[in-house]
Amino acid sequence: MKTVVIGGGAAGMICAYYSALSGAETVLLEQNEKLGKKLYITGKGRCNVTNDCDEQEFLTNVVTNSRFLSSAIWSFSPADMMQFLQNNGLAIKCERGNRVFPLSDKSSDVIKCLQKAMLSVGVDINLNCKVYNIIINDNAVCGVSCSLGEIKCDKVVVCTGGKSYTSTGSTGDGYRFARDAGHTIMPLRPALCGIELVGKNFAELAGLTLKNISIKVLKNGKTVYTDFGELLFTHVGVSGPVIISASSYISKEGSGDFEISIDLKPALDEKTLDARLLRDFTQYKNKNLKNALVDLLPKSLISELIYHANVNENLNVSELNAQSRQKVLSALKDLRYKVLKLRPLEECIVTAGGVNVKEINPKTMESKIVSGLYFAGEVLDIDALTGGFNLQCAFSTGYLAGNANKNN
Repeated sequence: MKTVVIGGGAAGMICAYYSALSGAETVLLEQNEKLGKKLYITGKGRCNVTNDCDEQEFLTNVVTNSRFLSSAIWSFSPADMMQFLQNNGLAIKCERGNRVFPLSDKSSDVIKCLQKAMLSVGVDINLNCKVYNIIINDNAVCGVSCSLGEIKCDKVVVCTGGKSYTSTGSTGDGYRFARDAGHTIMPLRPALCGIELVGKNFAELAGLTLKNISIKVLKNGKTVYTDFGELLFTHVGVSGPVIISASSYISKEGSGDFEISIDLKPALDEKTLDARLLRDFTQYKNKNLKNALVDLLPKSLISELIYHANVNENLNVSELNAQSRQKVLSALKDLRYKVLKLRPLEECIVTAGGVNVKEINPKTMESKIVSGLYFAGEVLDIDALTGGFNLQCAFSTGYLAGNANKNN
């Protein structure tokens, strides 16, 4: 049995390893000059390689097609991935939110670990190799055409990634291979990205980080997502962990009027926060409103909040009536913005959409249309929240696709 794996990212490397381990002659074709180019930049260069949670909790963090992924996650869980890394010489650690990183904080060490594992079982790794098309006869794979020539094989696994961060080689070739084989491609859309907001120029707020805030995403006035954590203002809107996760739900929900509500003081209920305001206003009774909120908010956010409260920022707090104070209180608990759009696909961490999973066997990742054709990783219509979940999806689907040799 000869297997060709197209793509040397997370899914491709783990797939090639388990393919060779299960006895297949395995060839890995990577168009870049090195393996794991996108893996290298994940987690700001630290590589959040997986999430140390159980299978059921993991699946609650999958945004699209979690049911399809169930077999993959139960077959090769986060615990299995962590054990794999440790067995192959990589020390790991667990941080906030069960995020797992290499102990060295170097994504390059994860790539070296995967490469070493592949070489240990005899994977034939070919870099700078462009795949032109998959050769299919009578609805069965028989080879690939690439810059090395024509390679005959019994099985091809497409692990080409999505279409974000095209500089890393995610050019969307896998969608073409799938379409040519008769597969349906679900519309591609951004996931895990910043969000542009309607309204003023956000330049004055750009770079401001808010920690320990909570957000709600509302669609047509109804809450569709909530989160707690860190938010970052950008020159066009917002980003940061809670926003990046929220973007995936906005992307999945599709059309509608979306708003983001920020609770700047989620630890305080309205009654407690109102008492806090009264104390501050008493302390700064001879100052205007803009200067009386310095203990409660970052300086660069004060004018923005007062603008949303629709109160005169130059009003002396001693002249502030209960109605105006209520407006300030409401803005602190519900700083609301209309969503203009998500940042473009090229900037997103993960591509949502892809090969329709209804056409894929969830237990093997084999095509239901073409015998011997498999798909794994981001090329499929699957996506999850941040925290190591997307990489684990790639590893788990790659594992199934590689081990499918055992069933042949």
